Order: sequence, then C-alpha cells, then structure tokens
Amino acid sequence: MVETTVNLQALSFLLVSILANVAVQFFLKTGGVTLGRVDGNNFWEHFWHSMAVPELLAGVAFSAVSAIAYFLVLTSAELSVAGPASALVYIFSVLMGHFWFKEAVPLAHLAGLSLIVCGVVLVSSKA
Repeated sequence: MVETTVNLQALSFLLVSILANVAVQFFLKTGGVTLGRVDGNNFWEHFWHSMAVPELLAGVAFSAVSAIAYFLVLTSAELSVAGPASALVYIFSVLMGHFWFKEAVPLAHLAGLSLIVCGVVLVSSKA
C-alpha cells in the first residue's frame, strides 16, 4: 500500500529525479546547439550524427537516471502528489534557459511559473 504522505526517502528520490531531469534539459539543449538546426533537408543526416554527440548521449543517460529515481518515488508516494511535484522541472528549466542560454523570459512565463509553484504547494500540502 502506498502511503498518503511523502517520506524523506521518497523526497530524496524526487529531488534526484528532478535534478536529473534538469540535467537532461541542459544536455539535450547543449547537444542540439552543437548539432545545429534540423530541417526537412538535413533530418536524416542530423539523426545519424546525433548518436555521436556526447551531450545528447549524456542527456539520454540522465533521462534513465531520472526515470529510475521517479519510479522509486512512486513505490512510496502517491502519484497525485509526486506527479505535480515533478513539475518543478519547468521552473529550473526556465531559470537555466535564462541564466545559462541567455533566453528571454517574458512576464507571462513568470506568471505561469508562479502558478506551477502554487499548484505544487497546494497539491503537496496536507488538506
């Protein structure tokens, strides 16, 4: 039976899953920048070259780490709590995009991120 509260172990695995997923975003973006823009004329060439781009391979590896950690979260926490909490990846991704990749963050994105945080807090709180 799955507990109704999130214990320290599940919280730790959730943090690992979130951070690994943020690493996935970083490495896939970095690998994509390395590979270059894909269009209809170079799709297959980029597809085959992508298998040799270290950043993309690191992204795939971190994706596996994230999935395994998330599976371990779900062994002791409710999906209705863990699922929304994993949305915190969006916040870290936007921050990373802004500070690392110098992407603009419009006010509407900040409002959306605020709603995500509010939603995670509401879903994770004890009613």
